[in-house]
Amino acid sequence: MKIVDLKATTVSVPLEAPLRHSNGEHWGRFVRTIVEVVTDEGLIGLGEMGGGGESAELQFQGLKPYLIGHDPFDLEGLRFKICNPTASLYNNRTQLMAAIEFACLDLIGQSLDLPVHKFLGGKLRDEIPFASYLFFRYESDDGLYPEVRTVEQLINHTRELKEKYGFQTHKLKAGVFPPKYELEAYQALAQAFPEDSFRIDPNACWSVEQSIWFARQIEDFPNDYLEDPTWGLNGMRRVRENTTIPLATNTVVVNFEQLAQNVLHPAVDVILLDTTFWGGIRACIKAAAVCETFQLGTAVHSSGELGIQLSTMLHLGAVLPNLSFAIDAHYHHLRDDLIVGGKLEMVNGKLKVPEGPGLGVTLDRDKLAHYAELYRKLGSYPYDRDSRRKGWYPLLPNERWADPEE
Repeated sequence: MKIVDLKATTVSVPLEAPLRHSNGEHWGRFVRTIVEVVTDEGLIGLGEMGGGGESAELQFQGLKPYLIGHDPFDLEGLRFKICNPTASLYNNRTQLMAAIEFACLDLIGQSLDLPVHKFLGGKLRDEIPFASYLFFRYESDDGLYPEVRTVEQLINHTRELKEKYGFQTHKLKAGVFPPKYELEAYQALAQAFPEDSFRIDPNACWSVEQSIWFARQIEDFPNDYLEDPTWGLNGMRRVRENTTIPLATNTVVVNFEQLAQNVLHPAVDVILLDTTFWGGIRACIKAAAVCETFQLGTAVHSSGELGIQLSTMLHLGAVLPNLSFAIDAHYHHLRDDLIVGGKLEMVNGKLKVPEGPGLGVTLDRDKLAHYAELYRKLGSYPYDRDSRRKGWYPLLPNERWADPEE
């Protein structure tokens, strides 16, 4: 089996409402690039990458000379072709590699008539638990989804998600309002749902001192972990030395050199593996093995996935013996998906591991065309801007946050 073509299509898929975070907001939609790898046997493997537009599509087109004629089974050779890990000046293609790897694993599975998890070690679980992903958000433009700004609104929103999807773990995206206000919100969540567990992530926008203060206020809560309260391995190490709460990251340990440093000089307790950021499912499995060896916790991070990448997260979660926590996912915020059958159904806070050949999902061509056209109409958006707060830029630690009652 040989690769004969590569196609990349950027799409814009609507969210229920614009989600706010410390760097700006998701402007009511996710922009993703869908990758199709075509073989001489007529099989098509699916991949997905965050972001997109002309630049992403051109980057994938630039990979075609490396891919044409390559056997999808030869993934290590492909990694050297794309990422060139022996020449660090050119090793800037990790996320591109991830999307191609997804597609090649999908092709291998289709060729063998096996689900991906079957040839990545075999699944250890049939269902994967997920955490609700709680955002402060703006009201949707069509008025169907209300804002989440006050503590009461946050509690109501969490209750609705829990009733609809069955979540037993909740993650609050912080860094939008002052830390004291977000502490009040986090405390209220823990009191409202005493049977559940919690985690909070301000996207590293707090100073070390703010992070230590916040951590000490919540040490008696049922916390999974405190995620990226501040920036950098040294900053995280200082926080870790001053709290009993495990620290987690998806920003400062995202490759093997950083993982080695964290083993030698611990700064983070839980590594949040991301099938895109780490360069594919296989890289995440390798990293998880290192974490198992050195008794670091592991979980799976969400980078704003559609159904294709979500399936890679499910196959990864299925084969990891040391998956310590419920998986993160933005998925429940989506209004639609590009896969046949629409959004995967979550029951009791869990998703079933796909059992079809390859990734186990099929592209809905009509929806691909529809959301590609929506992207051409709306275009991209700056991630580090807030469309409803004119002139807003990401805050530095100790700068003034907006009053949540404004």
